[in-house]
Amino acid sequence: MRLERFELPDMRDDEILAEVMTDSLCMSTLKAVDNGADHKKVPDDVATHPVILGHEFCGRILKVGAAWKDKYQEGERFVIQPNIGDPRSYAPGYSFPYSGGDATKILFHAQVMKNGSLLPYAGKAWFEGSLVEPLSCVTGAFHTNYHLRNQYSHEHVMGIRKHGNMALLGATGPMGFLAIDLAIHGDKRPRHLVVTGHTQEKLDLTRRLYPEAEAAAYGVELHYVNTRDMDDFSAPLKALLPEGEGFDDVFVFVANKAMSTQAVRCLGKDGCLNFFAGPLDKEFSAEMNFFDVHYNTTHLVGNSGGNTDDMKEAISLIERGTVQANKIVSHIMGLDQVVDSTLQLRSLPAGKKVVYTHLDMPLYSMEEIMNGAMGPKLAALVEQHDGFWNADAEAYLLAHHKEY
Repeated sequence: MRLERFELPDMRDDEILAEVMTDSLCMSTLKAVDNGADHKKVPDDVATHPVILGHEFCGRILKVGAAWKDKYQEGERFVIQPNIGDPRSYAPGYSFPYSGGDATKILFHAQVMKNGSLLPYAGKAWFEGSLVEPLSCVTGAFHTNYHLRNQYSHEHVMGIRKHGNMALLGATGPMGFLAIDLAIHGDKRPRHLVVTGHTQEKLDLTRRLYPEAEAAAYGVELHYVNTRDMDDFSAPLKALLPEGEGFDDVFVFVANKAMSTQAVRCLGKDGCLNFFAGPLDKEFSAEMNFFDVHYNTTHLVGNSGGNTDDMKEAISLIERGTVQANKIVSHIMGLDQVVDSTLQLRSLPAGKKVVYTHLDMPLYSMEEIMNGAMGPKLAALVEQHDGFWNADAEAYLLAHHKEY
């Protein structure tokens, strides 16, 4: 990985020139870095033909090629659906030399527009646009789950069970945060929600972001459970539910064999397990009770990213404020910090790290900003929003960026 300056080629008639304003760092990028050319989205010749990283980005259109004049306008804000339908699994932020979020200006090639992957965005802040893609992964996961209409029906009803029992296992990172937010505030909410983690500090942070009282106001009974010292957490978690019930929807956010096996044991009749975590090991496997598959009709699903409809739903959720995506931002930085920060993602505190691509600026946590590391004005703006990054703070930062 490296940061370099280069000139884009001239834009062709079937391309669009765009300016990236923000990108958010994703663990999937680090997985691509770890695997290199062995990653299915990274080209085999990446060593000699480098790509631009970053697939969770937001910006504005600068110039529209003649082929797209009737659909896109200069100055429009956009977010990008990185799953552009390429048969090679190629995607912006993984595969292309001139299209990725960790850049100032980029070129979108025709396939992005042909597949409807360049989407309009009208949110209040650039950084929230960079959180659309991760939120779409969660909306997609909630839609991927399914249940039978009744025990005598073969018809599948897609989506999590409304007023059911849901467990989010290992959900103390940014994707887990979004899942908790959507479970509490979405249109289809569970009756009981259990969130687990292995680190009390992370669980305490999660509880601060999504307190039990807030969930209760939306009709959701929320429990936080530290499973670090539990040999098998399935029974203690099921004990939090009404007697005799299991979980209708279980989401696994960590690629861990023991967690996956115990997650299956949490399921009730017609329960659905969503393996949300993306393992690096192509041979990753875990035990599953096939007696319950037969007699209790338990289901197993997985999904990697959201589709374009999920992206549109995520845009709407953020624009309407249904999901408070700003809660998951833990750090901000300039483009000069992307290389080091990406390589340190596994050791940095939980939360999304937002890149302001036009700034050279150190990596700052929200706590450091509140303590005055970027000056009293930004400290006050973050404090006014309960310690969360926000549109007012972003506007001030961009207006006064030369100070940093």
